Amino acid sequence: MKAKLERAIFLRSQNRLIESNSLLLELVKAHPENAVVHYQCAWSFDVLGKESDAVPYYEKAIALGLSGEDLEGALLGLGSTYRTLGNYERSKLTFEKGITLFPNNHALRVFYAMTLYNLNQPKQAMEILLNCLVETTSDEKVKQYKRAIQFYADKLDQVWE
Repeated sequence: MKAKLERAIFLRSQNRLIESNSLLLELVKAHPENAVVHYQCAWSFDVLGKESDAVPYYEKAIALGLSGEDLEGALLGLGSTYRTLGNYERSKLTFEKGITLFPNNHALRVFYAMTLYNLNQPKQAMEILLNCLVETTSDEKVKQYKRAIQFYADKLDQVWE
């Protein structure tokens, strides 16, 4: 199984997406209780633009006890997929779980902000994005104003006289 899984991942890296997906579907049939195989299969559907086909594989991978970086990636993938399918509430819940489990993952926060935007919560989305920006940037001009950006991040509608 390990060799087939590595082959499928390699095929995906070579942009041979349909071949990779086919191999992963075979692996899911042969190893239906393997969380990593389900995760990789979900990913293979996502890169093919078949988001709705990816969902059950992400969900199964997580339910089977996926852990570590794979769980981190699956939560990001599932949350993003829910968002692209218009299932914003499930997306929000998925990202909140991911942020709780992986608080230092800024990509989860950025995708969460996109979901909040879709849920008509632009103030909260902007606050998250601004904080991610100042926490991750290497741009000296932005870093120079880090304290001010952080201060204003949750006060975007406030007016001082």
